[in-house]
Amino acid sequence: MSSSTHDRSPAGRLRRALHTLGPAMARVAAREGVRAGLGAMVGLAIASLLFAPRADLHLALAMIPPFGASAVLVFAVPNSPLAQPWSALVGNTLSAIVSIAVVKLVPAMVIAVPLATGCSILAMVLTRSLHPPGGAVALTVALNPAEITEVGFRFALAPVALGTLILVLVSVLYTRATGRKYPFRQPDEPSPQGTADKPAMERLGLSEAELRELLTEFRQSTNLGVEDLARLLAGAELRLAGHHLEGLTCADIMSRDLVTVAPEATRAEVSAIFAAHGFTSLPVVTPTGSYVGTIFQIHLIRDPDAETATALMARDLPTVTPDLPAAALLPLLAEGKVDAVPVLEGETIVGITTRTDLVAAMARRLAGMPGPV
Repeated sequence: MSSSTHDRSPAGRLRRALHTLGPAMARVAAREGVRAGLGAMVGLAIASLLFAPRADLHLALAMIPPFGASAVLVFAVPNSPLAQPWSALVGNTLSAIVSIAVVKLVPAMVIAVPLATGCSILAMVLTRSLHPPGGAVALTVALNPAEITEVGFRFALAPVALGTLILVLVSVLYTRATGRKYPFRQPDEPSPQGTADKPAMERLGLSEAELRELLTEFRQSTNLGVEDLARLLAGAELRLAGHHLEGLTCADIMSRDLVTVAPEATRAEVSAIFAAHGFTSLPVVTPTGSYVGTIFQIHLIRDPDAETATALMARDLPTVTPDLPAAALLPLLAEGKVDAVPVLEGETIVGITTRTDLVAAMARRLAGMPGPV
């Protein structure tokens, strides 16, 4: 900790105060900003096209400013609890209904503006649908009492509910097409294997209820979802586990005496090697020593019609170099997508690291034994 942290002089306090006014967010890649900005443009453009033909007749059939704020959430921070479909749709629509009722009951704008906004926030909190643009919806209603009185509660349906629904639907399609996921998956969704068990990396030993209690205790329920918290904790555990491998490289733990097959090897030959050695993975190597892919036992089951190593093998698998820190293997092998990672020097395979190699190395470190030789 730096000495400036304990500086209690007026200058030190001023520096700390100014520091709190700086950016609180971690850096975000520029491409993520481009992705979110383009998504918002697409969503708002589609909504505008649908509303445009009759936008000049009534406010209820026009674009409203809160849609811009909703677009920021559903496209830029699709993981946020505040951006999920329930929050967006119910939050905006409920805020419109509540604020319309307030405007009808309280004609004085000076009272209606704060009352509509405050009551909308309360309604969103009680229904677990907090969505910041809902406050802007309430303000839009309270600042346009004449138009709202003419349109009535139809305003809550169009443009509010309809426009929000368009943004949500576009975000669902756009985020998936650009490598993100919206809505964010819930804790009770099945694992990638289609079972009730969570993926290995997400088995924290904490129940969903306990994770929710943590979010409530630290007042983070509106900032993080249970699934995000689980992912962060799992990521922290993985980083901590990597500390036990400090000083080790992939070359230190890899298997070197490799059994490989040629690309033209037959299915029967591949099966015989698996049976003879008990391997779970088998590198495919050309006569010149170049690595071209890996066959896992599961490939024999999934592709019963493949008759050669080339047809069986997976090509686009992660590879590492001998000098890469062994801790880098943890996320590759822990997620369950591969059982082994080839170690390459250029295009030549010099070793392979399996889950067994990694677990053995960690076990030796935890037991205080010397590393692999």
